[in-house]
Amino acid sequence: MKIAVTRLKGKEKTDASRCRNHGHECYSVHPLRSEIRAAEVEAFLNAVNAGKCDCIFFTSALPAKIIAPRLTNPPRVIAIGPQTAKELQEYHIGCETLPSFYSRDFVPYLGDWIRGKHIGIPRADVPNQKLLDAITTAGGVVHEFRCYGLEPTGEDLPLDEADAILFTSAMSYAKARWTPRDGLLVMAIGDITAAALKAGGMTPAVVGDGSLEGSLNALNAYLGTKGGA
Repeated sequence: MKIAVTRLKGKEKTDASRCRNHGHECYSVHPLRSEIRAAEVEAFLNAVNAGKCDCIFFTSALPAKIIAPRLTNPPRVIAIGPQTAKELQEYHIGCETLPSFYSRDFVPYLGDWIRGKHIGIPRADVPNQKLLDAITTAGGVVHEFRCYGLEPTGEDLPLDEADAILFTSAMSYAKARWTPRDGLLVMAIGDITAAALKAGGMTPAVVGDGSLEGSLNALNAYLGTKGGA
């Protein structure tokens, strides 16, 4: 199948090769663009390099790419997934990787260690109150820095050649300009994105585990039950 994957421009990276490994083609479509907030980046770096954080949690690859080159004395570092970890490792930042692709698993992963610890989170200007509340409830201290904004591109997504569209976040669905049509398979990268689609009246045929690979595996399982593409 030919899959349109929602991505920030320039963040496609290995999508094409990973899709080929699963027997598909893909191309990127761009419902959102990022706007870096330099003052927030500087504030985060000043706090971390001054030793004010016991742990950094990178919830996506973009802040890792921005910040990793300038970290001089990183504390414990947690990456949400292997692509985020790869960005950090390119700058020789040692990190641990969550066993899932969801920020809800961050606090359970740290366990009792989090109590009394200062947690720095450089992230998008998108609310995630559940994560902040979970850290606070577990006894941690949150230092959230909204280092970049996500703005709609206003572009109509080019889907004429697509057999499927994969929404990679709830916001990429909510802000996308597109027209559903017969024969276009709708996919969600994970259950949070799937919930956003359902709230918008769109039930995805395929739901992944929060990763591209998991979505492709789920797609192939779906196609297998349907007798192939």
